[in-house]
Amino acid sequence: MTPPLPRLTLNPEEAAQALGVSRDFLDQHVMPELRIVRRGRLRLIPVKELERWVDRSAAMTLEGK
Repeated sequence: MTPPLPRLTLNPEEAAQALGVSRDFLDQHVMPELRIVRRGRLRLIPVKELERWVDRSAAMTLEGK
């Protein structure tokens, strides 16, 4: 049995869960800063984009002190 492939993208609901925020928070505060994959009505958020956003946001918070 082969191990499952790691996910490259998440849908918006999964992305909100992965960040530990509500879907409304994701849509309002996070999505405008992300590069996402759009195909028709489908929106996919690359996991690496979420990781980049977390790293950048954490750095911004530390710089603000």
